[in-house]
Amino acid sequence: MLHTGLQTALRLVYPPGCIACGTMVEQENGLCAACFRDTPFITGLVCDLCGVPLPGASDVAVQCDACLAMPRPWDQGRAPLRYDGIGRKLVLALKHGDRHEIVSAAADWMIGALPEPLAGNTLVIPVPLHLRRLLKRRYNQSALLAQAMAKRLGLGYCPDALQRHRRTETLNGKSRDARFTEVSGAIRANPARTALLRGRPVLLVDDVMTSGATMAACADACRAAQSQRIFVSVMARVAKET
Repeated sequence: MLHTGLQTALRLVYPPGCIACGTMVEQENGLCAACFRDTPFITGLVCDLCGVPLPGASDVAVQCDACLAMPRPWDQGRAPLRYDGIGRKLVLALKHGDRHEIVSAAADWMIGALPEPLAGNTLVIPVPLHLRRLLKRRYNQSALLAQAMAKRLGLGYCPDALQRHRRTETLNGKSRDARFTEVSGAIRANPARTALLRGRPVLLVDDVMTSGATMAACADACRAAQSQRIFVSVMARVAKET
């Protein structure tokens, strides 16, 4: 009762604000009506592998041209947001602005975008940061998202299942081929966690996907550790409007 009363008092003094614009809202960690309307949620037909929105409709799973041209080392992938407008703003606020309150809503959106229920033995794994970058940033935003998703889904969570053992340069501004070259061989399964990965389905979690190079490196590492089905979930997908 004391805890509930304290929360009520704090809300009176510090009412919850929209996670995008700060406007007062009724529920914590949510969007105001205007921002919700303007947030680029991905709906309708999407690529079954990378989650990019596609025109038209289909009763069967389809793949985008990029995934047809370059087979992905994972089985299915989804994203709830396009990396544009408010979607981009939220990703950058979480990634660089210490805005951890965004995690709650983002995790719910990411779970809602999953194409099917996951097996109960699925292991949720974040895309790893190199130790130097982790020390500089002080947290891994992908790990925050993965942990929240695992908790909501009642699944196992292993933040150090994968290691980025070689420091990579930022992929911003690089071509698709340069992105794949940069991360090639940079990520591996943690030798202390290979038994945990073996024979289990995996859900790989990241904040944003552009070319899919980083996810491919992570999926390859999971395949090398003999994981089973691999799903990928990102908060936002770089995509053109359809």
